[in-house]
Amino acid sequence: MSIEKDVVSRAVKGDGGAFAQLYEEHFDRIYRYVYLKVGNQAEAEDLTQEVFVKALEAIGSYKWRNLPFVAWLFRIAHNQVIDYLRKQGRVGKVALEDDITLVSGSNPALMAERELEIEELINNVKKLSPAQREVISLRFGSELSVAEAAKVLGKNEGTVKALQYNGIVALRKLMLGDR
Repeated sequence: MSIEKDVVSRAVKGDGGAFAQLYEEHFDRIYRYVYLKVGNQAEAEDLTQEVFVKALEAIGSYKWRNLPFVAWLFRIAHNQVIDYLRKQGRVGKVALEDDITLVSGSNPALMAERELEIEELINNVKKLSPAQREVISLRFGSELSVAEAAKVLGKNEGTVKALQYNGIVALRKLMLGDR
């Protein structure tokens, strides 16, 4: 039995320490995914917490299906984001808030330049197809491998690679076209 499967099995049986371990291992990836979708740090933190609350509530009914546990968490996160955006009336219209936290040192000019680059990138990512956006978010925002992204999306690896390639090409054209 794999280590992850063992930890998940213990969490399913009510082991709080095992669930805490899963939380620690996967929080950052889920947060980055949510943040890329909503574009607001505070909302992303709240939604990520909600993802783990829902996971904790449903962990007892979790069934191992030869997919990484994080795939289940991403499905919950995806549903949370969609619900949130529907309530905000913003499905497909995610705005970038002014509260991007940057760790670029203490140079205000560099920080402002970096913030503008991030805003430009996020605005251009929004112009990609929904499938390309999802792959880009999972691969680069959540740092999933091609295989992991394929499992999360229920697609084969070739499809994920094609979506990623086409998304990057389109993104490059959009970014260079804005200059």
